[in-house]
Amino acid sequence: MIAAVLLGGLEPGPVLLGFAAFYVFTGLVYRLPVPVQPMKAIVAVMLVSAVPAGAMALAGVLVGAVLLVLGASGWIDRLVRLVPGSVVAGLQLGLGLMLAMIALDLMAEAPLWGGAALGVLLALIWSGWPAALVFLGLAMGAGAVFGLPGAGALAVVAPGGPDVMTIAIRDLALPQLALTLTNAVLLTSIVMKDGFGARADRVTPRRLALTSGLANLCLAPFGALPMCHGAGGAVAHRRFGARTGGAPVMMGVALAVLALLPGGYAALALIPAVALGALLLVASADLAISRRLFDAMPSCRPVIAVTAVAVVAWNPLAGLVLGTLAEIVRKAIVRRLFARV
Repeated sequence: MIAAVLLGGLEPGPVLLGFAAFYVFTGLVYRLPVPVQPMKAIVAVMLVSAVPAGAMALAGVLVGAVLLVLGASGWIDRLVRLVPGSVVAGLQLGLGLMLAMIALDLMAEAPLWGGAALGVLLALIWSGWPAALVFLGLAMGAGAVFGLPGAGALAVVAPGGPDVMTIAIRDLALPQLALTLTNAVLLTSIVMKDGFGARADRVTPRRLALTSGLANLCLAPFGALPMCHGAGGAVAHRRFGARTGGAPVMMGVALAVLALLPGGYAALALIPAVALGALLLVASADLAISRRLFDAMPSCRPVIAVTAVAVVAWNPLAGLVLGTLAEIVRKAIVRRLFARV
C-alpha cells in the first residue's frame, strides 16, 4: 500500500480510506481477523510500468464484478480449481522478480543504508514484533536525522488515454484473477479454517469472493487501490496475536484517522527510499517464494520457469497464456510416458 502511494502516484487519501472501509467491513462480516491487502499482481505491474489511474480503477471494477458474479452464482467453487498450480507459482515468481528489481534500484541510491535497513527489517520480522510498523517508525526517524532521500513527492497519474481498457484487461485484471481465485479465495478459506476451526465456517470461498467483489465495485471508482483477502495475511494476522474481528476494525479506524487528519498521510513521503526498497524486497520474496514453488513436482518446474520468464520479459498475461500452454504440453508428455510403462 505504501509503495503504491509513493511510487505508483496514487492519491493517498482515497487509498487509505478504501483500506479503512474494507477493513471495518471485513471485521464486521466475518468477526475474525480476515486480512485485507492490495491485489499483488495489479500493484506489481503498476510499480514497474506507467499505469494510468483510470486503468487501475477500471481493473478494480472489472475484477470486482467478476468476483461478485462468480460468488453470487456459486461458480467460484469450480473455477478456483481450474487454474493450474504451476502457472500460479510462475506468475508469483515472475511478479516477485519484477518487484525485486524495483526494490534493488531504490536501495542502490545508498547501498550501505539499504543493507542496514534490510538487516533491521529482517531482525524485526525474526523477533516476532509488528515489524512493518516499528520499521517504518525507525526509518522515518533515521531519514530525518541523517537526511536520507525520500521516495519522491506524491503525484497523481493522469487518467484516460486510448489504451486504458487494454491495460486494465490485459495487464491488470486477467493476471490478477488467476492469483485472486487461488490465494485470495481458496487458500484464505483453508488457512482460516486451519487456524480457527469451526469459528471460520463462515469464511468460505464464495463469501470471500462476494466481499472482495463488493468492496472493489464500491471503492475502486473513487480512487481506492484494488483489494482482496489473502492467505499470507491470514497467517501473519494470527501469528501476531489477532483472534477476533476487532483487529481489522481497529486497523480500519487507524487508517481512517491517518487519512482524515490534516497532513496525516504526508508523513508517508518522509520514508527513505532505501527503507521502502527493503520493504519491497521482503514483499517480493514473500510473493515469489511461495509454497507452490517448493511443493511442485519436477515435471512442473519447466512450466513455472516458462511462466515467470514470460512475465518478466513481456507481461503477466503472456505468462498466464504461455504458462497454461506449457502446462497442457506437460500433461500430454506425462500421459505418454506413463502409457509406455
